[in-house]
Amino acid sequence: MDKIPLGSTGRQTTRLGYGCSSLMGAMGRRESLAILEGAYDAGIRHFDVAPMYGYGEAEGCLGEFLTRHRSDITITTKYGIPPAKHSPLIKLARRVVGPVIKTLPGLKQRLARAANASTRNHERASFTAEQAQASLERSLTVLRTDYIDVWLLHEVEAVDLEDDGLLRFLEDQVAKGTIGTFGVGSEGVKVGSLLAQRRAYCRTLQFEWSVLDAPVSSSESFRIHHRALTANFRALREALTRQPGLCRRWSASVGEDLSHSASLANLMLKASLLMNPESVILFSSKNPRHIQANVRVEGDSSIDSAARKFHELIRSDETPLLPGNSR
Repeated sequence: MDKIPLGSTGRQTTRLGYGCSSLMGAMGRRESLAILEGAYDAGIRHFDVAPMYGYGEAEGCLGEFLTRHRSDITITTKYGIPPAKHSPLIKLARRVVGPVIKTLPGLKQRLARAANASTRNHERASFTAEQAQASLERSLTVLRTDYIDVWLLHEVEAVDLEDDGLLRFLEDQVAKGTIGTFGVGSEGVKVGSLLAQRRAYCRTLQFEWSVLDAPVSSSESFRIHHRALTANFRALREALTRQPGLCRRWSASVGEDLSHSASLANLMLKASLLMNPESVILFSSKNPRHIQANVRVEGDSSIDSAARKFHELIRSDETPLLPGNSR
């Protein structure tokens, strides 16, 4: 896969990154490690995690993986949302419920919602230097590394960043080499105010982007994007199914059958890569075949034109595609 500079870290990494939010959920540690190795074998060299992922266990799982591959991969982790509560209960539930989920997939979403509700730690960081130091030290220990390439303030807003000591702490850690660079990981709607009011924190911006979104204005910040697929893919597929005439018209325009799930997913992912050429694009999957397919899309220039055309159609067509979608 093509590589790009990872912001101001001085390191390079792959255009595609693997998001670790699905690790250590319904999957156990052995399965989660196998997925990480599969992503690595496919060519992915950037991995994104957070203390809250996998009910608080994803960082530890990635840390075990890092003991074999640290020198040639880059990682992002975060500070702001604490790990889950009651993790021993989650371990027990995973052993008991995991086999049931595999035989009755329809239970998966309901059980995941219940688990998230029961384990989500609703404490919120006050974004101080003291809290940041404690979180960073914990992540370094759990990840079994002495440096983190990108460290993000997780779901932060401009009003949260009132402690000037936090910015000094972040800059000191960069100078020491404990972190390569820092930034904010938040919702796209909050990025404007963060840039306007707290630009010094925005060396890196991580927020959602999909084919449904307008191109992002260039800025000095390095960008990492997620949600190119997932819920946006499901919503777009359902919308095109409800509007077969639109689906046929767009399919003819782009030269791809958009009623075919794989073709739709490929164009959505390719559009994210093309419209954000100097950014890392994250995806998450527990399916090794999907991981390999996404890597193939990154290197497939034959669908570049179709992906660009698909984005243009979504942004210019007057037909309402998704409820509440504004263009």
